[in-house]
This record gives sequence, structure tokens and C-alpha cells, in this order.
Amino acid sequence: MSRGGGRGHTRVKTTRGRTAQSTRWLERQLNDPYVKRAKAEGYRSRAAYKLIELDERFSFLKGSKRVIDLGLAPGGWSQVVRRTIPKAAVAGIDLLPVDPIDGVAILQMDFMADSAPQALIEALGGRPDLVMSDMAANTVGHPQTDALRTLGLVEAALDFAVQMLEPGGTFVSKVFAGGADSALVAEMKRNFATVKHAKPPSSRKGSVEWFVVAQGFKGRPEPES
Repeated sequence: MSRGGGRGHTRVKTTRGRTAQSTRWLERQLNDPYVKRAKAEGYRSRAAYKLIELDERFSFLKGSKRVIDLGLAPGGWSQVVRRTIPKAAVAGIDLLPVDPIDGVAILQMDFMADSAPQALIEALGGRPDLVMSDMAANTVGHPQTDALRTLGLVEAALDFAVQMLEPGGTFVSKVFAGGADSALVAEMKRNFATVKHAKPPSSRKGSVEWFVVAQGFKGRPEPES
């Protein structure tokens, strides 16, 4: 590695076995102020600041008593929840293994599995008043396909939230391509008092990710008799 420009910018040399793409990623990580801040403050990923910044704008963490974290790994969002509202119950799920987080029930399983929703509710000890999703499908390099795959996860997360949230609850989710599509937004507006899109400052400018914050869950309709 070398420093260039006289301003503390770290440059990474391409070496045998490291692709140009991985070299660019490493250089970006080494020079990312949010990565450095996360290490200094004990967060597992820079993604923690996305949730912090969203909460600064929309104030959905304070008052939450039961929180579900979809796409938990590596755990930055749950860390924020535990630090902000330490008395809240938290349960998270991810396909990847996640190191233990004090006060968080961690499930390593596929959220799309039929048994996942009930397993999460049992781990949480009741219905959530906040459902957070940082899930994104593994990219295949085809923008339209990648967007559709992630959209499917957002739809599944929203369906879970509508089925499980307490009235007045909040749904926060990563979306792509400038936001959720019109049909998904319409579904959110049917079920929540307010629906807003946001791109927090810590989300990289070149990234296609945005976030949707749906607040004031209206509650599940009563079954017809």
C-alpha cells in the first residue's frame, strides 16, 4: 500500500491473486470515513450509520419495544438498536452466521423458509413494533435481474411486516433503483400512515440503494364473518 496526494489517501497496489476490482474495493474501504468510524465506535459495519441517520430523520427507534432485524449479518443494525433502546427485545435472521450480540436472539436460517416467520416471533417473544430489513439478493451483474431479485425480498419483508406488526408500528427496508416500485409503494400506503424514501448520507453516492420508511401501521383488517 502507498499514500498519495499528500492528503492521507491510501492507495492499494494490485498484486498477484488480487483483481483490479478487489483492489478498488479495498482502497475504498481503507479510505472510507464511515468504515474508520465504525471500527473506532465498535460497530461491525458502516451500515450502522445508515440506520442511525434514518432514525435521526424519522425517529422510529425511540419507544420501540420489540424489533426484528431481517438480513442481520454482520449485526450493525442490531447493535444500533441495542445501544439506542437497550430494553427492547431484538430478534434477527440471516443465512450467514453472525457472532453473538448481547440481547439479540439470532436465527441462522433462510427468511424465505415457511417456518421462518413463526420462528422469529417465538424468538422475539411477541409481535414486533419495528421490522427492519437490510436484505439484498446476491448480484449477478445484470441490473434488471438484480433489481427484481431484491424487489422480491422487499415484498417478502413487507408481507411479513403487514402480517406481524403491532398497530402503529414501523417498517424500514433497503430498496434499489431509486426506491420501491409503484405497486409496492401503493401497498405500503394502504397499510401505513406515511411512506417516505430516503438516501442517508452514509449510503455511497454511487450506490443504487435507497431506503423506505413506512410508519404508523394501520393494523390488519378484521376477518370477514
